[in-house]
Amino acid sequence: MIETPVDPAQVEGFMGRVMSMYAGAMLNYMIDIGHRTGLLAAAADGAATSEELAGRAGLTERYVREWLATMVSGGIVEYDPPTRTYTLPPAHAACLIDGRGPINLAPFAAFQTHLAKHVHQVARAFKEGGGVPYAEYRPEFTDVMDGASRGFLDAFLLDYCVPLVPGLADRLTAGGRVADVGCGTGHALVLLGRAYPQSTFVGYDIDDAALARGRAEAAGAGLTNVRYEACDAARLVVDEPFDAIFVFDAVHDQVDPARVLRRIHDALRPGGFFVMKEPHAADALEDNLLNPMAPILYGCSTLHCLPISLAHGGAGIGTMFAEGLARQLLADAGFTGIDVHPVAGDPADAVYVCTK
Repeated sequence: MIETPVDPAQVEGFMGRVMSMYAGAMLNYMIDIGHRTGLLAAAADGAATSEELAGRAGLTERYVREWLATMVSGGIVEYDPPTRTYTLPPAHAACLIDGRGPINLAPFAAFQTHLAKHVHQVARAFKEGGGVPYAEYRPEFTDVMDGASRGFLDAFLLDYCVPLVPGLADRLTAGGRVADVGCGTGHALVLLGRAYPQSTFVGYDIDDAALARGRAEAAGAGLTNVRYEACDAARLVVDEPFDAIFVFDAVHDQVDPARVLRRIHDALRPGGFFVMKEPHAADALEDNLLNPMAPILYGCSTLHCLPISLAHGGAGIGTMFAEGLARQLLADAGFTGIDVHPVAGDPADAVYVCTK
């Protein structure tokens, strides 16, 4: 065996990089805690001591003080020693607080907190094959996905996604039929149902708990034009076709995505539209390397999307859903006029619009 000389400077440099990764992981958990407990929102209200901040948030000061030390040393919160006060800079608050910037990134921290709990199961699948069934990730994944998706839906669904479909807004104003397949907690349908009271909206999902939350939100909003049904997307059959069907981040981790897309195609009226928001990647690994989101997306794929599909012998597309593959699957399902639209401020995703 021939030993290759190792440059000590390179070793030291990479060690520093690894430690920065570990520091980032800890800061991820701190952001998650700050979001869950209201600490981030409280910190955004102005400079405060640890005692004052704990009082604002209704929390235990000693924990708040240790959290602040992590956030200060990680460069997220600023500290003024003479006054013992902590400040969340406005630019940081714009990224971590609802309403302070274009989108709140804090809910996404829960993904890593949640997925870390399943590392041992995924590692076992590496050795034994198979995967980790979706049921193992529930019900917590429902909360994680709901928290992460609401910001996008609130910001983009009505003002961006709907206008991408020619004539859809007019159709829904007059009275149309729309489905959301893999709807989760169904927040998208609440937004659509409120905006277009003359139309009918149906959400399909396999998660009964998520559907119950959707029904509760729709009822709380006083909506009678929204309903939810338990259904495996691969077995979707409808009595009356839809004018449009949406899917948000639910095709790439299906066991049989080709069959799901065929079922969606068959559930549309002739000339109906299919709109799916999915991760957007290049077909080749080397073409994804400059994407700063690539490590996150490939990691989520390894820990969630891939093992869910492979647990049932599925296609195993993974989170990095390549545009070439997506176009091929859509075409094979019978869709035409496939257009791909970027999502402003979200380079990791794209919106596909196509026609039956």
